[in-house]
Amino acid sequence: MNARARLLMFLFAWAALGPAVVVLILHLPRFGAHALPYGDLINDSAPRERHVTNAVSAVNFDYRGIDTLGEEFMLLCAVTGVVVLLRSKRGERVDAPAGRVEARSLRPRSDAVSGVTRVLAPVTALFGLTVALHGMTTPGGGFQGGVIVASAILMVFLGEGYRSWRKSAPSIAFDAAEGAGAVLYALCGFASLLAGLPFLTNFLPLGTLRDVFSGGLMLIENAGVTLAVAGGFTVLFGEFLEETRVETRDDES
Repeated sequence: MNARARLLMFLFAWAALGPAVVVLILHLPRFGAHALPYGDLINDSAPRERHVTNAVSAVNFDYRGIDTLGEEFMLLCAVTGVVVLLRSKRGERVDAPAGRVEARSLRPRSDAVSGVTRVLAPVTALFGLTVALHGMTTPGGGFQGGVIVASAILMVFLGEGYRSWRKSAPSIAFDAAEGAGAVLYALCGFASLLAGLPFLTNFLPLGTLRDVFSGGLMLIENAGVTLAVAGGFTVLFGEFLEETRVETRDDES
């Protein structure tokens, strides 16, 4: 398709959809207006019914828990798709020795960069675990905490280089972590069914309001999300960094 045809298609699409977009924009609530009765209902119900002060986590892991389960498996499928695409060329050997792309110079890390990342990586990982652990009481949870933990693992590459990073972040371990997290979330739903309750209905003690370990079954679901997100993002980082490895005869054997 040439540029003229693409322009004509764009103009036709805009002529068909543009008026509807303008109408929707004009009917949006004014800035600062509060017309969200569903949010008010959740804010009122979550502390009383679920013993959690983070209403977003109550929605994600309880009121709308089955949607979050679907999102977890969407992430799993997306990461799997990337892995299949990138590994299709270089093979499945995740233990092959790291290599370098020819004509690409790799400057050694300075002592300052290595020193800073050695301090920040464990601190960032602990912060990510804290965000995930306090997901029932403060803004945060498994999604946010998992991404932060994966970022901390990536810092090892930034400070120590690719070879050291591969030793500290084996692909097999994080493949397993991602799958185990998604399965753990699904098992929470099947456990509810075994207890004679609807899927993902809480059957554990809810705990005390404002306590870190409040929320009942949501705590386990949150842990599953943390594993799945941290493992999934680390696998993605590894697959893209692995693209810099040169294929050798040893890799093909």
